[in-house]
Amino acid sequence: MPYPDTRLRRLRQHPAARRMLQEYRIAPDNFVLPLFVHGGSGDRREIDAMPGVFHHSPDMAAEAAAETFDAGVPAVLLFGVPDRKDAAGSAAWAEDGPVCRSIESIKRRSPDIHVFTDVCLCAYTEHGHCGVLAPDAGESCRVDNDATLPLLARMACAHARAGADAVAPSDMMDGRVRAIRRALDDAGFAEVAIMAYSAKYASAFYGPFREAADSAPRAGDRSGYQMDPANVREAMREIALDIEEGADIVMVKPALPCLDIIRRAAERFDAPIAAYQVSGEYAMIKAAAARGWMDEKRAVLESLTAIRRAGAQIIITYWAADAARWCARR
Repeated sequence: MPYPDTRLRRLRQHPAARRMLQEYRIAPDNFVLPLFVHGGSGDRREIDAMPGVFHHSPDMAAEAAAETFDAGVPAVLLFGVPDRKDAAGSAAWAEDGPVCRSIESIKRRSPDIHVFTDVCLCAYTEHGHCGVLAPDAGESCRVDNDATLPLLARMACAHARAGADAVAPSDMMDGRVRAIRRALDDAGFAEVAIMAYSAKYASAFYGPFREAADSAPRAGDRSGYQMDPANVREAMREIALDIEEGADIVMVKPALPCLDIIRRAAERFDAPIAAYQVSGEYAMIKAAAARGWMDEKRAVLESLTAIRRAGAQIIITYWAADAARWCARR
């Protein structure tokens, strides 16, 4: 029935009615907190491009993870910031490196927290690309896909030995999920899950992260392996292949610019869908809020709700702890 018989505002007048009729909800259980970890101890340094986000030594990472877990967030995702880099990114699988030490420290402090680890070589290579360069790469900085796979598998196994619950390959090399799955299984880590960055676009929204992880390419760019933001069908192929190769969770990145991709993936695939609210999304809201142009809390909760509404069950967000507290007070 049309107006005046139908008045949809009737159900919006009372806060209790609005809460009862809310179609999508976000909760702390949906969130994963990214943590940047480096060497040393007792050290926590704020990242200039990401106010409120820090580089943590392993002991401080354990403290941050515990505080986040106490707020109701079940998981963290670790990114290593190594002390040394080389052409092969060999620090990526160092058992005394910041990621492995942080896993051990976090698990001692909070044994029930779920620890994901990023698996990629970009922060570990002196050239800043996500794999080893081909011998004839020259100025093109062409990454050798197949030569990179065993290195990613070695990195994943090192994290599993340290106690990681799941590894998250973000490199976008063809075949890396299968290589990692086989390596984990052969090493006795069949229970370690894989959350694949399956539809990872070559996005302008990664800028602040590259400062945080010191992972920007020294030359060239990543369009030779990350996806063109214009492509949709390619994303569905990437996700399907990763599931076939053994991915337990598939991810779309970045989140807000790719809500349509999240929705299509959620409708098409049975696997759990994750989405990454990336550093550029974080920095934009933070900058606008700092100037009084936007209410940070409302903007964050609206953004997270949009990502959840699109179909993501897991949302990786730098606001995980804050958003968990905000959800509890709603």
